[in-house]
Amino acid sequence: MTSRTRPAGVVALAALLLAAATGCTEGSEGPAGGAPSPEATGGGPGSGPPAAPSAAPGGASAPAGFTLVASGDILPHDSIIRRAAQDAGGDGYDFAPMLSGVKSVVSRADLALCHMETVYGKEGGPYTGYPAFKSPPQVAAALKATGYDSCSTASNHTLDDGAAGLGRTLDALDRAGVRHAGSARTAEEAAKPTLLTAGGATVAQLAYTYGTNGYPMPEGQPWAVRTLDERKVIADARAARAAGADVVVVSVHWGSEWQTEPDERQLGLGRALTASRSGGRPDIDLIIGTHAHVPQAYEKVNGTWIVYGMGDQIAGDMINHEGAYDARGNQGSIGRFTFGPPRTPGGRWEVTKAEFVPQWFDTARGRVVNLGAADGSDPRHAEIRDTVRQVVLSRGAAADGLVMGR
Repeated sequence: MTSRTRPAGVVALAALLLAAATGCTEGSEGPAGGAPSPEATGGGPGSGPPAAPSAAPGGASAPAGFTLVASGDILPHDSIIRRAAQDAGGDGYDFAPMLSGVKSVVSRADLALCHMETVYGKEGGPYTGYPAFKSPPQVAAALKATGYDSCSTASNHTLDDGAAGLGRTLDALDRAGVRHAGSARTAEEAAKPTLLTAGGATVAQLAYTYGTNGYPMPEGQPWAVRTLDERKVIADARAARAAGADVVVVSVHWGSEWQTEPDERQLGLGRALTASRSGGRPDIDLIIGTHAHVPQAYEKVNGTWIVYGMGDQIAGDMINHEGAYDARGNQGSIGRFTFGPPRTPGGRWEVTKAEFVPQWFDTARGRVVNLGAADGSDPRHAEIRDTVRQVVLSRGAAADGLVMGR
């Protein structure tokens, strides 16, 4: 990995929580087995090297390209918290083993982005899962150890424990050396884009959520969580450019839970955001989505890649809106995009290679599995991989060059 910058009355609220967050519930059944099938990948063993720099005017070398990976929801249910305690051997909580199966994918990227859906509780607990999550702050150290550089923190659960929970979460990420975007402790923090360095580029991560499960913004803190609004996103993207961003990435918590197809708001907002341009180039260079709890499609719209939904990266056995265990809640993908430098001065950093890495959280073992690199020893892997691939490619992304990676 190359060097990177890391510098509530109550009844109504309960009803809102049940309506808006049912997909975050956890069950007790494990995934069913599946018959093996041959692996058919569209990509090679990895992302490959970034495009070689070309000569810039005056004989200087162009800035180096970079690879960016992004993954889905980190959602520690009660069973996940128990597993982390077990993995720590009775001394605290260790979430790193859960993520070890994708560490090679994450750590090899020049820039790695995650989605921290829940907030952290106080040191020593108590820690809770659904419906109002308070996760152990040790999650942050595991994210760092896996290779993540920054996490989106805007979700429908960001205010599960009010301003205090929000603050503890950002404090813990800061201590771990993980940057963050989408929530803030102060107005000053909220006003600044999260700027990261990857290769020869400055990359802005902006993050937004459709809502906060009916919880109001903390008193006097209307800026605490960035909520999703087309005009605001575009204004923020332009401000990030003015602050020096070469590439603008928008992380967005959106969509309809348990629906593999992007909903009308996702489609419409995706079209509008990717169509927005300033100075001859798009305002937004990549959109990465979370929240639906199931894999959703990748699509190139107006020349810009959108990942409508990556699915959950860590979650317990998931219960859908019908009250049934749904294996899709533990399936997902990691997006990997290789960016090359502009071909002309002031031009756009272009995605030169687009990949998805299918993944699965094995709740019985408490481990994320990289299905792109699975060796076929578990007959379930090929079936789950093919299911994820079918969804990811369902809107024609293969024709635009999206391939499966390892």
